[in-house]
Amino acid sequence: MNGLQGVNLIWAIGALVLIVSALSVRRIGFGLFVRTLLGWAVIVLLVVLAVGHRYELAAAWSSLSSRLGIEEQRVEGDTVRIRMSPDGHFWARVTLNGVERRMLIDSGATITAISDRTAQEAGVSSSDGLPAIIETANGSVAARRSRIDALALGPLKMRDLGVVVSQNFGDLDVLGMNFLSRLHSWRVEGNMLVLQPKAPRSAD
Repeated sequence: MNGLQGVNLIWAIGALVLIVSALSVRRIGFGLFVRTLLGWAVIVLLVVLAVGHRYELAAAWSSLSSRLGIEEQRVEGDTVRIRMSPDGHFWARVTLNGVERRMLIDSGATITAISDRTAQEAGVSSSDGLPAIIETANGSVAARRSRIDALALGPLKMRDLGVVVSQNFGDLDVLGMNFLSRLHSWRVEGNMLVLQPKAPRSAD
């Protein structure tokens, strides 16, 4: 047995002694001990499920908020303000070729990404070029390149915006930096994301 194994054994014995001592001091029966362990297992499972389905939960919350009259996205002149969702992200109501979608605004995404379902409903056809390899939180995925004819986020309107499409995105649609870079500015003020359009060019 090497020194590291000896230290680990000492820690294990110490932890076991603490557990047994706590049980004996509090006189917790075996049945209660098992129920306590099961309770913690359920809590851990709920946390794992919440993290794994955080985007779906956030979209559901946004939908419920809109029904309850809690305004998450508002327009002030040509400026759009979006309130941070409980999951810490900013979700926008966007129309793609006239089809409304809730999209995650992600400054860490180089390009706007949409699901197969969104592409089909919005009439976004894939190009014949080489597929793109996109890095996501779950690893690299293959996607098809395409373009959106018309995208609108309130008064912010863009045409011919490049996108990638993949079934690997599930139901998640993302507005990336190629959208944000076309704006005059975007910034976070407290819990609000502020999007401002570029001023129209004056005629020469």
